[in-house]
Amino acid sequence: MASLDRRRFLLGSGLLGTAAGLGLAALPAAPAHALDAASLDRLVRRSLARAAAPEGTTLVQAAAAVGDGYRLLSAGPGWPLEVREDLVPAQSGRDDRRVPLAAFVQFTDLHIVDAQSPVRFEYTHPLLGSSAHRPQETLSAVGASALVSRVNSLRVGPITGRPFDFVMTTGDNTDNHELIELDWLMAVFNGGDLTPDTGDPSRYEGVQDSGSELYWHPERDLADRYKADHGFPVLPGFLAAARAGFRAPGLDVPWYCTIGNHDDTPAGSLPAGTLTECFTGDRKIMYTDERAAARTAEAMTEADSVGELPAAVEGLAEPGAATAAGSIVSTVTADERRAPFDTAGFVAAHRDGANTGPGPVGHGFTEENADGVDCFYTFTIAEGVTGISLDTTTLAGLANGSIGHTQYRWLENTLRAGSPVYYDLLGRRRTQQVTGELFVLFSHHTSDTMDNPLPDRRRPAELRYTGGVLVSLLKRYPNVLAWVNGHTHRNTVRAHTADRPECGFWEINTASHIDHPQLARCIEIVDNADGTVSLFTTLIEADSPYRVEHGDFSADGLASLYRELSVNDPYADGANLGSARDRNVELLVPAVPPTR
Repeated sequence: MASLDRRRFLLGSGLLGTAAGLGLAALPAAPAHALDAASLDRLVRRSLARAAAPEGTTLVQAAAAVGDGYRLLSAGPGWPLEVREDLVPAQSGRDDRRVPLAAFVQFTDLHIVDAQSPVRFEYTHPLLGSSAHRPQETLSAVGASALVSRVNSLRVGPITGRPFDFVMTTGDNTDNHELIELDWLMAVFNGGDLTPDTGDPSRYEGVQDSGSELYWHPERDLADRYKADHGFPVLPGFLAAARAGFRAPGLDVPWYCTIGNHDDTPAGSLPAGTLTECFTGDRKIMYTDERAAARTAEAMTEADSVGELPAAVEGLAEPGAATAAGSIVSTVTADERRAPFDTAGFVAAHRDGANTGPGPVGHGFTEENADGVDCFYTFTIAEGVTGISLDTTTLAGLANGSIGHTQYRWLENTLRAGSPVYYDLLGRRRTQQVTGELFVLFSHHTSDTMDNPLPDRRRPAELRYTGGVLVSLLKRYPNVLAWVNGHTHRNTVRAHTADRPECGFWEINTASHIDHPQLARCIEIVDNADGTVSLFTTLIEADSPYRVEHGDFSADGLASLYRELSVNDPYADGANLGSARDRNVELLVPAVPPTR
């Protein structure tokens, strides 16, 4: 996220030491719906009456946290469907006229993570929050597999009943762009056996057995901050169960992939190529003092220091000893599978025939993307609907994004080629004799988080364009329906209005599946046969029980625990759930005007 603001928070006014010393602060549970139970029930019933196949979605029920302190989950009421008319009014009778055009599912920010990797910065979590360490992160692969199972069980769009055309995952698919994480990702999507473990196969070698009170120790009676302050349980056998192999069912529908900052740079914020030898080394920092943690946090969030990580990271000392920076370093088992991949390697893995799974070949990436320089492409969503996958990452570092001039021109040419009507830079209406397409864009970053101007080494001489510039471009093309993205780990649906009403579009941002509330989003496109198009977005949860007995280490039990731990993470933010207007919504947009 925004580096300068974070640095000011950490370093300004002497608050850095205070933040590290206070420990973790419990955050409130997800906000309750503002309506009383009877009113909510009426809205939910009305929404269900409009849906062809709502079972298994949050239209019917959604997880609710119960109790004080460490909270358990149970089935809560469903979330109603909100009609949003920001761009064009809704007309009555449209449900009887609607013609489904497409149905798909968006996954985002899965963060399949090697939780024992030497190149992780867990000790910075009192400063950087959940992005540095999560109590549930050892379960990321089994949790993502349960989300795949949900899609397989639904099979069709909940509103229209149209079979899903595909799944798109919009970036941060892996956490630290390691080869082994990419292998696990492929197994989750394509199906097969996977063992989410690295290093010594006979023992866990990560921070959750380090003896530091900074982390939840699931198998010790140690009074760590998670147990003492937040009531986390003791679960003997958890670490072995989390590292055990399981069989992933894989998706039953084709899937596509968009690249995110965690997919091509260390920790999603350091320059590509940083600390390469440490990935496969045998030293891991388990915990450190405030000074070293502060310097690491600063280096990860500030442009002028991303290449200057502290000696605690770059010069790992003998195991068991404190470095000059105050870090405690342990010996771990080196593992070549932890080697980082570059963007060409990311594309190659998707294009590998062994990873085709339910298809398509390359999962969107083609021969034109093979060198990893240009990781953007188009694909057919359905007849008359084209998907555009953007690469908003930069290898220069920092978490936020932008796009280069080459990609900008490619996007403009793509939109123009499928637009019977568009507006030039002077605002003049242009028409041309081409077959009209509807467009849906996909990227990792949102328009607001595309504010990183650092040049990308893949095209170092190019100017970088921010989100505002991209929004201005999209407003020139009336056939752009939506821009679907992730990165923020928050549900937000935003209308981009335009001076010419037909040029408005929707930006659909979905929460992650690593942090609470762990959701994905179904998106259905329908022609209302009245001069408007509707996009129905319905949130879905993983196919796992809301509650199981602690100690149930079956795949279902672990996936359930994954969700339970995430809602109890002291950094869990109920605001990530979004308001009712950001969840299950019908988004109306004007249909493409005819050529005149």
